[in-house]
Amino acid sequence: MKKETVIVILGQTATGKSDLAVRIAKKIDGEIISADSRQVYKGLDIGTGKITKREMQSIPHHLLDIVNPKKKFTVTEYKKLADKKIEDILSKGKTPIICGGTGFYIDAVTKGMVFPEVPPDYKLRKNLLQKETIVLFHTLAKLDPKRARDIKDKNEQNNRVRLIRAIEIAKYLGKVPKIKTQKPKYNFVKIGLYLPKEKLEEKIKIRVNKMFKAGLLKEIQKLKKSGVSEKRLKEFGFEYNSPTRDKVIKETLRYAKRQMTWFKRDKEIKWYDASERIDFDLQRDF
Repeated sequence: MKKETVIVILGQTATGKSDLAVRIAKKIDGEIISADSRQVYKGLDIGTGKITKREMQSIPHHLLDIVNPKKKFTVTEYKKLADKKIEDILSKGKTPIICGGTGFYIDAVTKGMVFPEVPPDYKLRKNLLQKETIVLFHTLAKLDPKRARDIKDKNEQNNRVRLIRAIEIAKYLGKVPKIKTQKPKYNFVKIGLYLPKEKLEEKIKIRVNKMFKAGLLKEIQKLKKSGVSEKRLKEFGFEYNSPTRDKVIKETLRYAKRQMTWFKRDKEIKWYDASERIDFDLQRDF
């Protein structure tokens, strides 16, 4: 029996993924599932470049604005929700389109990752919370070097919650945990967008300037007033005190570099230059 098709549009930030997803969705009667680890949070609209209602052009979008920014949202939770959305969309006779730049989210769904069920160890957490962040990172590096490298690659070596959870999992399993994978249930068509370095830098500068004009600083102030901590804002990539355009541009470029490092590992991706008109026939080209 032929597998049902799920389209995946991925790539670096500011390459036009959302626009392409909407264009394809209109063409093939699709619905879009976001794969962005920051856009799942409510109130992070300007700072994450979240698609607007107008830009959606009446195409249904899922897994946006579903979590309070004060709460943690794991890749395990994302996978469960994304898998359910795929089923729901297919049941309506439509085509699911996963769109985003969070490689771990995309891999979790397309590679059928099965994450270990590890209950919380509150005694261990209490002990680890007393340690400095650098100590937590080195502890994880000894227990699970690969997970430590992945966290560093994503520039999350200062994310204490993530470090503590990774240590908790490694200690519970008594060995370096291996994430199992299942045979993909669907035919995942992976479309990657990229831009030459100079053009990417230009697009990012334009995007950041628009973010500031649209009220990025006010959005950050609103998050602070709602109780989002300084540490949490840093995890989202924002400084507690007003960030400058240059700093945001610099951090966004670093993030784009990490994204491409992650995506280059996947040989199933068919890449397109986003600076050119992208037009293809899904049945012919994939």
